[in-house]
Amino acid sequence: MTAYYPELANEIRDGRSTPMNDASHALSFGQLVTRYDSKAQTLWTDMRPRIRPSFNPDLLRDFERWQDGIVQAVDTGALPVRYLVLGSSFPGVFSLGGDLDLFAQAIRNRDHAALARYGHRCVRILYRNMCGLERPIITIGLVEGDALGGGFEALLSFHVVIAERGTSFGLPETMFGLFPGMGAHCFLSRRLGAARAERMILSGRTYSADELYEMGLVHGLAEPGGGRKMVADYVRQNDRRHSAHCAIYEASRAVNPLRLEELEAVVDLWADAALRLTEGDLKRMERLVAAQTRLRGKSGK
Repeated sequence: MTAYYPELANEIRDGRSTPMNDASHALSFGQLVTRYDSKAQTLWTDMRPRIRPSFNPDLLRDFERWQDGIVQAVDTGALPVRYLVLGSSFPGVFSLGGDLDLFAQAIRNRDHAALARYGHRCVRILYRNMCGLERPIITIGLVEGDALGGGFEALLSFHVVIAERGTSFGLPETMFGLFPGMGAHCFLSRRLGAARAERMILSGRTYSADELYEMGLVHGLAEPGGGRKMVADYVRQNDRRHSAHCAIYEASRAVNPLRLEELEAVVDLWADAALRLTEGDLKRMERLVAAQTRLRGKSGK
């Protein structure tokens, strides 16, 4: 048994009992905080990003370890998980997406490998999420703040998305000469059709939670502050149908398959396009980085 989180693995190997709170704590990392509801067999996780509310490399590493740890905990019986919920503790923001500072530096250094490596890590995480970690797990995205760029892309990999009214979604990459390369085109084409997906990506506009609900990309609308209760209600109301829902999501993937290789191929195209950005594009990207960094000060955290 590979020890993805040594504290819990050691207790299992030594035959010591592991309280559920300890097992849940073992799945918390520097930028991810978890809480386990044993009655509903639901693992609640909140992103707690440092500096900017974006997917920095350390957060990606935490996600990789988190996913591996969940698989191990489920397979060993240390932590039965039927529902996996991801939200954010950053006020007003779910996620603003990719690490634009890393992108700008890699582009200035002409480092295609760094861009592709980052993108491949992202889509592998999203692919595993889309597949419910290949376990009977339903994944739920909880949106209590804005989800832009890669933040919106990430939500498209969830089985269920519940969003509070007043939150915004968008793919603004075209404003600095890029396109969303971590899954949006693949996910949206399957959900909306190729033409509508391209229209959304090319528009660069933001969408309200209500608009995405009408499109079928958001599955439940909550009033501000009511998102967590709606998720809990969803789990309670659908618990008896859990197996059927898992089977339906699996059947949907079989009918309209999305392979990891397709996601990775789009990442490579995205990295190619990134190296064609102009100095003006990079300056716009860097202004966005500065604006994202200022959000931390405004949040008071």
